Parts: sequence; C-alpha cells; structure tokens
Amino acid sequence: MGFTALAFDFGVKSIGCAVGQSITGTAQALSAFKANDGIPNWDLIEKCLQEWQPTVVIVGLPLNMDGTEQAITQRARKFSQRLHGRFGVAVELHDERLSTVEARAEIFSRRGFKALDKGKIDSISACIILESWFEIQTVY
Repeated sequence: MGFTALAFDFGVKSIGCAVGQSITGTAQALSAFKANDGIPNWDLIEKCLQEWQPTVVIVGLPLNMDGTEQAITQRARKFSQRLHGRFGVAVELHDERLSTVEARAEIFSRRGFKALDKGKIDSISACIILESWFEIQTVY
C-alpha cells in the first residue's frame, strides 16, 4: 500500500516543499514558503498539510560535507520539532548534503541559468531530499 509524503528544505528566507508518492518513489515541487528568519506562515504550512494529508513529513537536515553540524542544522531540527508539535505529523530528518547542488544542476540542465530562481531551487531541493529518502525506505 502506498503513502504520501511531504518534504521541506528548510531555509531562513525560503522553505522549499515537495510532495511524493511511495509507490513511484518520485516527488514534485510545490511552491516554496517564504520565511522570516526561518519562521514560516504556519497557517500556509497547515493548509499544505491538510491538502496533501501526508503519512510522514521529511525535513532536510543540512550538514557540512564532513557530516558535522552547522548553525542552520539546529534551526532545521527546531522546524521539524515545531511541525510535529503543532500538527501531530510524523517527522523524519534526512541528510540533505548534496540536494541544493543537485537542484541547481537539475534546473540548469532543464531551463538554463535564467531559471535559477531561489524558490524553485528550494522546492526542487525538497524533491531531491524526498526522492533520496524514498530510496532508502524499508520501514513504511
């Protein structure tokens, strides 16, 4: 039986979002959420959760390439805790070390340099986070 998952690529100015299906293991970018110093409009996040009814929410965990944490890592953890606390959804953190780099390459290969809009990058990063999470799933 398949399930729906949402993924967020946390950032202080923009939070990318993607939705995906476990059956296909693929994700599609949704509109990114503007954030004010990492704080989104929680009402919009709630509408998104209500619309998609995900079984699980994945939040990208930004780590340095050597696996150590950086300043934004704790903020992404706090964002994931708030998602769980406010909405009662199951939340998992997922290593996102290469997602932004991959997203830029993906957008560039499709549409060229002019397409490198920050919101698009964040949401495509969320797609990559979700698809890489699907690849390693055995639990759901």
